[in-house]
Amino acid sequence: MSLLEDFAADCRTRGMTELSIVTYLRTVRRFKAFLEAKGQDVLLADRLTIRDYIDERRKGGNTTKTIGTQLAAISALYEWLIFEGLTDKNPVAAVRRRYMQRYKSDGEAHTHKIISIEEAASLVEALVDIRDKTMVLLLFKTGIRRGELVSLDVDSISWEDQSILLKNTRKRSNRLVFFDDEAAHYLRRWLAVREGRDGNQEKALFLSTHGSRLGRVGLSYAIHAAAIRTGLHDASSDRMEDHFSPHCCRHWFTTHLRRAGMPREFIQELRGDARREAIDIYDHIDKEELRKSYLAHIPQLGV
Repeated sequence: MSLLEDFAADCRTRGMTELSIVTYLRTVRRFKAFLEAKGQDVLLADRLTIRDYIDERRKGGNTTKTIGTQLAAISALYEWLIFEGLTDKNPVAAVRRRYMQRYKSDGEAHTHKIISIEEAASLVEALVDIRDKTMVLLLFKTGIRRGELVSLDVDSISWEDQSILLKNTRKRSNRLVFFDDEAAHYLRRWLAVREGRDGNQEKALFLSTHGSRLGRVGLSYAIHAAAIRTGLHDASSDRMEDHFSPHCCRHWFTTHLRRAGMPREFIQELRGDARREAIDIYDHIDKEELRKSYLAHIPQLGV
């Protein structure tokens, strides 16, 4: 127990979030139990032990990506032990290079949770704060990333065509996204409430309780809490399919636009995917046509 407490303290010193620390500790406890069942000690484990651990996790139904996340936690443990002078090797590194190539089977094609339109509506309804409802609704309706959402400013919104101009980032090829009347309704309500929370003349669209720009952790906390209440997030599970994160909203956006019949190139444009071929680079999509297609295909949650 002392080892786990000291490891957790080191994680906090490194600036890790409490959510990440909880995840790391859960993985390390399971790894310790695995070693104890084999009569082995953490400090004496070698690469063959780590390989056996991978075999057990695969037999338990864990995907390659899930096991990779677990090995990251175990590797962090050994790096800390090396720093503390308790061991001189990290047995995880060599095993990851040899055995954790991302060869996905058909059953591993989608590891992020994909929820229904009804479940998305339930998640929005489970949120109490109008700010949180608006944030999650925008994630569903625009498919933008968590970092893109929290970096939005009030003047990022254009009410003329109900569009949002995102900040310029390396990951995104298209900065313009749209939102529908459902999202507009909540966005207007939040802006009315926001005026009473902005004591610092902050330009950020979404504010923390202190009146400053909301960070990624605050957004994730709100979503996880609501997802747990609605049965969409199981924090005790190692399977990514049992977890719901802000990034799952982006998967929801893509999946349901595709199911609604939206052209593939329009979905790629709204997602801001990098253009890889010359035909993509020179094929300019008309923004009004894109907006109309978006409004015709984006699911309605009825919230």
